[in-house]
Amino acid sequence: MAKGGKGPKGKKITFNVAKNCIKITFDGKKRLDLSKMGITTFPKCILRLNDVDELDLSRNMIKKIPDSISKFQNLRWLDLHSNYIDRLPESIGQMTTLLYLNVSNNRLTANGLPVELNQLKNIRTVNLGLNHLDSVPTTLGALKELHEVGLHDNLLNSVPTSISKLPKLKKLNTKRNPFPKAEEADTFIDTIKRMENLYLVDEKDLCGTCLRKCQQAREKLNKIKNMTVTAPKRAIFSNLVSPNSMAKGSQEDWRIHSTSP
Repeated sequence: MAKGGKGPKGKKITFNVAKNCIKITFDGKKRLDLSKMGITTFPKCILRLNDVDELDLSRNMIKKIPDSISKFQNLRWLDLHSNYIDRLPESIGQMTTLLYLNVSNNRLTANGLPVELNQLKNIRTVNLGLNHLDSVPTTLGALKELHEVGLHDNLLNSVPTSISKLPKLKKLNTKRNPFPKAEEADTFIDTIKRMENLYLVDEKDLCGTCLRKCQQAREKLNKIKNMTVTAPKRAIFSNLVSPNSMAKGSQEDWRIHSTSP
């Protein structure tokens, strides 16, 4: 097998093949497009093309991204969506020229996101949607240039306030996560507030209306107390066909938005 694995019909990803996949973008940047080629292993031969501005390895079957990816020191756009990646390398923090990072529709968990992501000081768009994240590192709140963050279709119960309060944030997509229902959260907060002025009385001293209200409040409180957090499950998206599936929404839209001035 060649360094880069095999593509459709046994096509080998060699240096010459990769070199011929370089395209010029609408704004004159060099883009290495190796998407949808059936690659199973990161092709090390492309490290010789580390002067490209954009790298697209999306819609393949790649499981691991090596530390050597940091050799792409001019990279401003990295698309890894729709692969089998469960961890990003710590060296990704060295790619400080990145403006756009798409790792949606992979197998990332919270443990697979290195704290070194907080070193991407210039990044504007991060798409972590369609993964298995049950939490998001608060270190993302250090990325003050972020305009768009995709956290949709994960296993999140909450989002760090440091992210929602980013100064330049324009879009935060958190759709289809198992967040607590708003009414249950409000009921819980209101109940805690009322406990500050709680007095005990006998049932016989209450009128019928007040007694019913107390009973209803008790039932709501017991319901909240009895809520249990289920063990994280693998995210299942019925409309995706692995491994070369299209992530929900237009990936090209993300790209255009991220490169807009």
